[in-house]
Amino acid sequence: MRTTETNNTHTKSIDELSGREIAKLINKEDERVFKAIGEKCDSIGDGIELYAETYRSGHKIVSIGAGSSGRYGVLDSVELVPTYNANKSQLYGIICGGDKAMFGSIEGAEDHPEYAVEDLKKIGLEKDDLVIGIAASGDTPYTLGALKYAKEVGAKTICICCNENSAMSKIADVSIDPEVGPEVINGSTRMKSGTTAKMVLNMLSTGAMIRCGRVYENYMVYVQPRNIKLVNRMKHMIMDILDVDEEKATEIYEASGHVVAVGLVMYWCNVTREEAIDALDKCGGFVRKAVAKLNSK
Repeated sequence: MRTTETNNTHTKSIDELSGREIAKLINKEDERVFKAIGEKCDSIGDGIELYAETYRSGHKIVSIGAGSSGRYGVLDSVELVPTYNANKSQLYGIICGGDKAMFGSIEGAEDHPEYAVEDLKKIGLEKDDLVIGIAASGDTPYTLGALKYAKEVGAKTICICCNENSAMSKIADVSIDPEVGPEVINGSTRMKSGTTAKMVLNMLSTGAMIRCGRVYENYMVYVQPRNIKLVNRMKHMIMDILDVDEEKATEIYEASGHVVAVGLVMYWCNVTREEAIDALDKCGGFVRKAVAKLNSK
């Protein structure tokens, strides 16, 4: 039996505890998640490089799973666009059962691997795309079917699960399988296993965006100004990085066309917006490389 499905001997009496005691016990069990993920950092790092390589080449990146696993994959894919101005046409989050499954349980669908094949065919999965299969157990038929089909068409594969030596682990190019142990509530894999999936997906996508030049220092310099909060955040980035006052930061922000990375290159290299954009494009979006390129002329 998979460890994610076994009974947790530490929480046998959880139904007799007070609210504070329950919180402390759940927190203690969650500590195991961080340790288990830490032991898989090499595999996660390999996944970051595979993700970044796929994104740079213009191919599709697909996160796919059933239930909570699928929801985490959709969430991660969607958030990359406003956060890093990532190319929406390359990023797909697929949940077994489709859009209805985001807000309601469609449990039986996960038993059908052929549904995953249909879903991947709909988006035109092809050679050199990347499929990230997510499943706590590591052997959910739907997600396993997705990885098998990906291999058939020549796509690259990553699996995220919480059981070592699972069926998914054995076929994925990169296997990320932290053993987080049994859940606080028997079989409730939306808990530790869900936290694991969310954390690993964050590491993969964030790491890949860093490797693709979407970050300067630790600032998300390509964030889209979709609301007042984000506009203010962008201006404060400029203030922090360039050590200028708010008035000057606003001037740079407006001149840049509302892209922090462009504003930084314009300021440091004393060039036009068009010249800054051109340098960034030629340097893969990396601010440091664009500045070095322009300053070397």
